[in-house]
Amino acid sequence: MKQHHKQAVERVVHGIFLILGLVTVACVLLITVFLVLSGLPAIRKIGLIPFLFGDKWAPTSQNPQYGILPFILTSIYGTAGAILLGVPVGFLTAVYLAKAAPATIRKIMEPAISLLAGIPSVVYGLVGMLVLIPAVRDIFHVPDGASLLAAILVLAVMILPSIIKVSMTALDAVPKEYEDASLALGATPIETCFRVSVPAAKSGIAAAVVLGVGRAIGEAMAVVMVSGNVANMPSLFQSVRFLTTAVSSEMSYAAAGLQKEALFSIALVLFLFIMLINAALNFFLKRSKEE
Repeated sequence: MKQHHKQAVERVVHGIFLILGLVTVACVLLITVFLVLSGLPAIRKIGLIPFLFGDKWAPTSQNPQYGILPFILTSIYGTAGAILLGVPVGFLTAVYLAKAAPATIRKIMEPAISLLAGIPSVVYGLVGMLVLIPAVRDIFHVPDGASLLAAILVLAVMILPSIIKVSMTALDAVPKEYEDASLALGATPIETCFRVSVPAAKSGIAAAVVLGVGRAIGEAMAVVMVSGNVANMPSLFQSVRFLTTAVSSEMSYAAAGLQKEALFSIALVLFLFIMLINAALNFFLKRSKEE
């Protein structure tokens, strides 16, 4: 009787998990369908090539233009710059805290990293406006510090907590027997760390990078406060506008019509962009596992 009751409880729990999983999948499908239905009309009216490769965004001019190439390139450059700066720092910090740091330092650093992850985006943007933008202006002697460089630096800091925490979890999960065997064979602690522990935690570290990429691409509030939010072709010391900020900055006042439809089209492009990056990273990760 007791065993039968236990099986019934397990079936109920299994059913709950199944329902929750289906709800998650349904939400993703509904978002996808909504973006496709909302974004395709503008692309049909403007034309796919002029929309994706046009270099001028002027929806309120006498002759409206809806080219989003500056937004696409800015998002690519900004995300790539943040990853190039943030991933090495976050990865090496995670390795140090997980494998080399004294217990006292790790005990202090872990809450600090969690606190960094909990800071709202608007606070990052405010600090960037008050500290980073004047610093960029003074150091590089440019007219305005609100630029692609400022956005890259803010994004690099914002992705650090995700990369550090997930990488540390992956490194902590590596069986200690692997490291003990490596040390017993004569490898140094550093060699053991980078030739045994890191490869064993490769999938978790890759997941951390994926989370960092998603955070960098999807951020809007902090970026709009430090990038200048001007629809220019990307340049390191020039004000720029990202895909996310293009939607967030104009959606509130866009008149119903082609301009609003075009903003939904930008959201669709951003959605597909994130999906392609995640799919590519997962493909290469799966391929490396098979090899």
